[in-house]
Amino acid sequence: MAHSPENFSAAIADSFASGVPMAQALEDRSGMCPAHGEFISKGVRYNGKKEIWTVCPDCKEAELAAKRQAAYQAEAVRAASTTLKRIEAMIEEAAVPRRFIGRTFENFNAVTPEQHAALKVARDFSKDFADHLKRGTGLLLSGNPGTGKSHLAAAILQSLMPTHCGLYITCMGVIRMVRGTWRKDSDKSETQVLNMLGSVPLLVLDEIGMQYGTDGEQTILFDVLDKRYRDMMPTILLTNQNVAGLKEFIGERSFDRLRETVQTVMFDWESYRPTARKEAAA
Repeated sequence: MAHSPENFSAAIADSFASGVPMAQALEDRSGMCPAHGEFISKGVRYNGKKEIWTVCPDCKEAELAAKRQAAYQAEAVRAASTTLKRIEAMIEEAAVPRRFIGRTFENFNAVTPEQHAALKVARDFSKDFADHLKRGTGLLLSGNPGTGKSHLAAAILQSLMPTHCGLYITCMGVIRMVRGTWRKDSDKSETQVLNMLGSVPLLVLDEIGMQYGTDGEQTILFDVLDKRYRDMMPTILLTNQNVAGLKEFIGERSFDRLRETVQTVMFDWESYRPTARKEAAA
C-alpha cells in the first residue's frame, strides 16, 4: 500500500511512539529450496507488521549470473553489429568487387597440392601481415584466368578488416585515376592520388597486363609502385602474364623492385569457372 509523505511521516512517528523500530531483525530460520535443499533464511519485520525473508542464496546467485550473462550477450551482439557495420563500410571504401565480397580462405576451392600451397601462402600472408607491413613485402599471384587469384586476394583484404583497410583496384583503374587528375575540373591533384595509392596499408593491383603497356602507363605504374617500395608498403599484384610478359607491361624499373619485395605464387591449373557454372546450374 502506497503512503503519502504525510501518512508515511505519521507512521514513523507512531512507530517511535510505540517503541517498535521500523526495521526489526528476526531470528534466523530454516528454509527449503526444491533445487538446492536446506538453507538459512534471514528475516526483517518492517513497522512491526510486514516480514521479508531471504530466499535461497544459490538461486539468487544463479539469477544474478543469468542477468550478467544476458547483459554480456546483449553487449556482444551490439559490438558485433557495430563491427559488422564498420567492416561493411570498409569493404565499400576498399572497393572490393561485388563478386568477391564474402570470398574467404574457407570457401576457396583447393583440391590439388598446388592449390593448397597457394591457399597456405595467402593465409600466412594475412596472419603475418603486421610483419609484411613493417618490411613492405607483398605477393605476385600469376597464372591462368579463373584460377582463384582474385578470390584469394579479396580474402586477404577482407580478413584484415577492421584492423586495416586496403584498396582493391585494377591496373587500368590506377591509370585512369591518375590521368583523371589532369583534367581542369579535377577535384584532386596527381600528387594527392599518388599519395593515397602509395599510403593504403595494402594495395591489391589486379589485371596487370590488360593495359597497353605504353611508356606513359609504365611511368604511372612506376610512380605508384616506387612510392610503395620506398615507403615499405605491401602490395599484392595479380596477372595472367608470365614473367616475361609482366616485365614488358610494367617496365624494367618496376619489375626490378618487385623482384626484391614480392613472393611469386603460380596458379597454373585449369580455370574453375566452367565447374562453377555447372554447380550453379545443378
